[in-house]
Amino acid sequence: MKTVEIFSDGACSGNPGAGGYGTILRFGSSEKELSGGEPYTTNNRMELMGVIAGLSALKEPCRVILTTDSKYVVDSVTKKWVYSWKKKGWKKSDGKPALNVDLWEKLLPLLEKHDVQFNWVKGHAGHPENERCDRLAVEQRDIFSK
Repeated sequence: MKTVEIFSDGACSGNPGAGGYGTILRFGSSEKELSGGEPYTTNNRMELMGVIAGLSALKEPCRVILTTDSKYVVDSVTKKWVYSWKKKGWKKSDGKPALNVDLWEKLLPLLEKHDVQFNWVKGHAGHPENERCDRLAVEQRDIFSK
């Protein structure tokens, strides 16, 4: 199984507002950048979209080291909250509806296909790939805010 590094970030102006995501895929010395956005979205949706875009770009099952500054994404998966929400009909422990169900339903099958290790990094703290992803995300956010 190939090992691929994925770095991802999301950005939003207003929350909700125009948003974008940036993703870097690295396999050995090869890199690919992905980005996209929406005119009306939330930061958490863009964080999820970056991860989904990266994992969706993989053509075969891979071992993935996924680095993001999104506690929402990392904690929801590693603390198994998302699996609990799904089991309870997309309701959180307080009975309120889980958010971003459409995106979680896209992400969960990708997490089954790939062996993903999540790494959280502090945003805007000088992590080179996180800073690059942030620039990509902000570029997209700015395009969609016009």
